[in-house]
Amino acid sequence: MQNILVTGGCGFIGSNFVRCLLNEAGFPGRVVNIDKLTYAGNPESLADVEQQHPDRYTFVHADICDREAVRDVFRRFAIDTVCHFAAESHVDRSIVAPDAFIRTNVEGTFILLETAREQGGRLTLFHHVSTDEVYGSLGPEGYFTEETAYRPNSPYSASKAASDHLVRAYSQTYGLPVTISNCSNNYGPYQFPEKLIPLMILHAAEGKPLPVYGQGRNIRDWLYVSDHCRAIWLIMQKGRRGGVYNVGGRCEIANIDTVHQICDRVDEVLPDAGLGPRRKLVTFVKDRPGHDLRYAIDCSKIEKDLGWTPRETFATGLRKTIEWYLGNRAWVERVRSGEYQRWVEQHYGR
Repeated sequence: MQNILVTGGCGFIGSNFVRCLLNEAGFPGRVVNIDKLTYAGNPESLADVEQQHPDRYTFVHADICDREAVRDVFRRFAIDTVCHFAAESHVDRSIVAPDAFIRTNVEGTFILLETAREQGGRLTLFHHVSTDEVYGSLGPEGYFTEETAYRPNSPYSASKAASDHLVRAYSQTYGLPVTISNCSNNYGPYQFPEKLIPLMILHAAEGKPLPVYGQGRNIRDWLYVSDHCRAIWLIMQKGRRGGVYNVGGRCEIANIDTVHQICDRVDEVLPDAGLGPRRKLVTFVKDRPGHDLRYAIDCSKIEKDLGWTPRETFATGLRKTIEWYLGNRAWVERVRSGEYQRWVEQHYGR
């Protein structure tokens, strides 16, 4: 692996992965980041990496659904490895407007696979990053394993399930060297503040209502993003070609308990006598359609076969995440205000 193409590298997990490769993992080659720069992609998240590694990091503003642009990237940079993050990922948005999810997550993955197949023996690996949501919903007991049948319940998870099947089919039909990882809910720095944890951190800090679906009893298994990035890189290096690996944080927590922990921590670092305990800001709202009750991953395969375990507990990861968002308010405000999108239009066009 000398020239790695990271798709969606300006997004939340993608930007953390690029940072992991170049600053922590000791990868000696080149990283090429292709990103369409939708609302959730921010090149500023990697500005310091670009300055530190000008000869080893390259950003390309392009859509993975643009076949010629993808081919050009493969050709210009002699791509031999792909780590595919690029995806529309917010369930709520997929319920309102599923079109973009089918286009990016299914068609975009197909175009990447076709381009990778055109490379012949030069391609060493196509790693596909997916989600535990493809498995559907669990009851109060049991865990998702790599053998669990797919039962997606939202347009988002259905589009990711389709992309997983495409990657697997290209491995079986064409012999493309692939690995697939299905992760639980990620949290940490640089996540767009529409997702649960950053949204609650910022609303709690600002004294705004904290909207919680239903009664907040839906359970998620939380995975700190840097732990996930380490797992991906380990799979890419040592995982069995054609293999699937579930990556989880072993941190099952009901959404309401997650929100309460955020409230308590923000109360500690930003006490506000006039506001009082932030738990009183919790506002229960109508549940969303097809809301899966519980996700929980059995990650014993990657632990046993590759020796990976998460380093962060939910308490330590949440503390780091809260500190990051409260310490990077300029980044947050640029993303939320629309100033960032105007900057993208000025620098990259549309």
